[in-house]
Amino acid sequence: IPQGLSMDASKKVDLKIIIIGALGVGKTSLLHQYVHKTFYEDYRTTLGASILTKVLAVDNTHLKLQIWDTGGQERFRSMVSTFYKGSDGCMLAFDVTDRESFETLDNWRDDFLEKVIPRGQDFPMVVLGNKIDLSDRQVPKETASAWCKEKDIPYFEVSAKNNINVAEAFETLAKQALSTYKGIFESYLTDSIKLTPNDKPKQSCC
Repeated sequence: IPQGLSMDASKKVDLKIIIIGALGVGKTSLLHQYVHKTFYEDYRTTLGASILTKVLAVDNTHLKLQIWDTGGQERFRSMVSTFYKGSDGCMLAFDVTDRESFETLDNWRDDFLEKVIPRGQDFPMVVLGNKIDLSDRQVPKETASAWCKEKDIPYFEVSAKNNINVAEAFETLAKQALSTYKGIFESYLTDSIKLTPNDKPKQSCC
């Protein structure tokens, strides 16, 4: 049975969400805006990972999100990837004023999916294009939308500073993750039922 699942899964569920992306795209600010409703303008680099918790209700289910904020520096990449394990959802973030942060999304996504196998390509994921409040934009909305559409990932244009679309992005990911989680739980229960002794295959004569 997947870790953390209980017979009471329809009532209360703990989910692990991880946010990844290049250095300086505003991952920590996005989390603080969502969890604390404040703009966190502190440019200290996140070393490794820190965790914030948010409780919300989705589809009559009491959800506790454990959100992992990760460092974007290249030298932390191998350390950050050790935090992927056990994730129920992934947030890919880039900065719309930083073309390079968008171009590295493929690497971040591939690295993540490689390490959460066997969950595969349909893993719950959203992309956030942050800092839309700034004027010196380098990544057109159409470019980011096309990349996400090709990979079937929801895309959100967000601003941690002005609190635009931040909650919507997190809640969309939470719904996806919950839906996948319930699917795993139900398939586990179905498999358990199939394994009863009475269901032994009948021997066929040759």
